Amino acid sequence: MAALVTLALSACVSMPPNDHQISSTVLTDTDDTTMGRSVTEAVASNGGKTGVLLLNTGLGAFVARAVLAINAERSLDVQYYLLHRDLSGRLLLDQLLKAADRGVRVRLLVDDMDMAAVDLGIAVMDAHPNMEVRLFNPFARNRTRLVQYVSRFGSVTRRMHNKSFTADNQLSIIGGRNVGDEYFEAGAESGFADMDVLLAGPAVKEVSKSFDLYWNSALSYTANSLGEPVPSDATKTEAWESLQKWVTSKESSAYIQALRTSDLGRAIKSKEVEYHWADVEIFYDHPDKISADRDQTHLHMSRHLSPYFDDAKSEVFIISPYFVPGKRGTQKLCGLSEKGVDVRVLTNSLASTDVAVVHAGYLRYRKKLLKCGVRLYEANSKLVMRDANLSGYNVENRRRKKKLGMSRSSLHAKMFLFDRRFTFVGSLNLDPRSITENTEIGAVIDSRVIGEELAQAMLNKVPKIAFTVTLDENGKIRWDGYENGEPVTYTREPHTGFFKRAGTQFMRILPIESQI
Repeated sequence: MAALVTLALSACVSMPPNDHQISSTVLTDTDDTTMGRSVTEAVASNGGKTGVLLLNTGLGAFVARAVLAINAERSLDVQYYLLHRDLSGRLLLDQLLKAADRGVRVRLLVDDMDMAAVDLGIAVMDAHPNMEVRLFNPFARNRTRLVQYVSRFGSVTRRMHNKSFTADNQLSIIGGRNVGDEYFEAGAESGFADMDVLLAGPAVKEVSKSFDLYWNSALSYTANSLGEPVPSDATKTEAWESLQKWVTSKESSAYIQALRTSDLGRAIKSKEVEYHWADVEIFYDHPDKISADRDQTHLHMSRHLSPYFDDAKSEVFIISPYFVPGKRGTQKLCGLSEKGVDVRVLTNSLASTDVAVVHAGYLRYRKKLLKCGVRLYEANSKLVMRDANLSGYNVENRRRKKKLGMSRSSLHAKMFLFDRRFTFVGSLNLDPRSITENTEIGAVIDSRVIGEELAQAMLNKVPKIAFTVTLDENGKIRWDGYENGEPVTYTREPHTGFFKRAGTQFMRILPIESQI
């Protein structure tokens, strides 16, 4: 019966043809741009390596994107999983449109997961002569999304989780942040402690290559190809004027004032950014991963990262907000620990996670990891944003964090450190969804300077913002940490109520691990 229902649903859902798509590729003639000249000179004087700047604060991360958009002269290639229509989202779109008005070619690629009911807005942006917008792996517009979650399960449930922002094929930002207030410290309700990396030089070319693969994929659709009519001139004018009016109304907001006086913004504009120069490799999933069988691992970026774990000699530090290692991952981490490698994992606590079902998956492996010597830390939702600078770099004025404030905080950074030399920063979580279902991108930075600073920062800061999870003499889990400067100990999931704990335990037994 269930099969008949699914067949009936799928028969009602159809995707329009996508064979009229016009392909395009990165603009390579950008060495003579302002950014091109600056980067070329810096790369030449630093042995052909890539400049690296970790973006550890939300405000700094937004400023970096805004400055790249403002200073772009030829092209902007922007790729995101989520693009919210809030303060930071609208401000960024405004900068993209202004760049297009200056003659910059703007290509915006967004996963369709969060783009319901915005096809007209997408079509309006796409109608700009210098701007193209595409949606990746879209839902059909002739049926509700809920129906498609059933009828197209295994298809629309696999998403493009990549995040990249590239200007003039010279500077690029990749990492964990989507576009939304919670990622850039612009909202009062919640916030994510996250990490991006600004790259200058050779590695940027590989980010651009990745973008082109996704942009020209058969899974990338324009709004018009999904059925949205080309907007009239009056509709376009009304939409653009409305956005400008809205942005003008926010000119006096505390967030925009903070952007104007940003330390990082001044440094980028004056070409005074103090990059670390290193060899950097860019790894990414092939877009065909979304539609291919899951055993087609040659399309997966995880195969490139596995050797870094296998070859670790002394330390592996893992920061993964969604951490579900599975049987194989648990076996690998335990194997490292048993051969003397100090393995430490920072992930979200039940109170700090924004996806409780992922925490339920993590619970299946927590005790086994502890028993084999892996050190576990779970973020304290009351503290993680207060001291979220995990990198040791101070690229922003930290006084502003207190003014902007957050009432709820969660870990969202994805970062792995191997032997204080190789550092991964990207969009990849250590969970089945990132490794098998979705597509991801990230950078591996070969730098002992960065590795040492990160390791020291994490050793000093993690115990202050997270609970140290251990087993007591009876084999039961306990959480030790600090609150209000005083040591605290919990014997059940900190800062959670009975029903949340019970619900998570119930989800733990569900056979859904491949989807979390």
